[in-house]
Amino acid sequence: MNARVKKTAVVTGAGSGIGRSVALALAGAGWAVTVAGRRPEPLEETARAAGADAGVLCVPADVGDPQDVAALFTAVRERHGRLDLLFNNAGTFGPGGVPLEDISYEAWRAVVDVNLTGSFLCAQAAFRQMKEQDPQGGRIINNGSISAHVPRPHSIAYTATKHAMTGLTKSLSLDGRPYRIACGQIDIGNAATEMTERMQSGILQADGRLAVEPVMDAADVARTVLHMAELPLEANVQFATVMATAMPYVGRG
Repeated sequence: MNARVKKTAVVTGAGSGIGRSVALALAGAGWAVTVAGRRPEPLEETARAAGADAGVLCVPADVGDPQDVAALFTAVRERHGRLDLLFNNAGTFGPGGVPLEDISYEAWRAVVDVNLTGSFLCAQAAFRQMKEQDPQGGRIINNGSISAHVPRPHSIAYTATKHAMTGLTKSLSLDGRPYRIACGQIDIGNAATEMTERMQSGILQADGRLAVEPVMDAADVARTVLHMAELPLEANVQFATVMATAMPYVGRG
């Protein structure tokens, strides 16, 4: 990347966890980063962690709200003039430990609105901007999950949306080809964030046991996203899986 010309990135769900780690990694590598999330205070904490020289732009936004998403990408265009990367990261697990038959419509809809509809709205806005800008093109990286391959017990809303994310990734990759828009997906397993705290005290397994699972540092995920982001547009990591080495994913437990 030419150090004289900053590439620009939007990171959603950037107030904590993986989103914050990725935003800091990009800013540290010289990207001009815009961070988005529902609450301004965590976004400002991310910006402070990046340092004043990084010039991180904070835009509070609910990714499930089309008006908020439009305002987010308008702010990026007005500040930077173009968009080189969207890390589609915002997501929610939803009601943990609730049996399928007891999940309310409202709880189901809340997960779908953020994980799937929010990812689509942000990808659509990024796609439009990348298609119209000169030079044309850019990259979208979707945050999938190990759940895009295998579910956990009592996770139907989260799992369904992460499977849908794979379809979103494939369609974006195909539709983006004529416009130099690359799209890939990173499937993450057991990064140490607020969402995975319960894995260190015991989480329900497929056989009904509670078991402590190993986790990895979210910075390890961020390094992988940075690698994907800094490839030339002629190259793409279509799918990457980054996981705690000893988590119960490969094999039979």
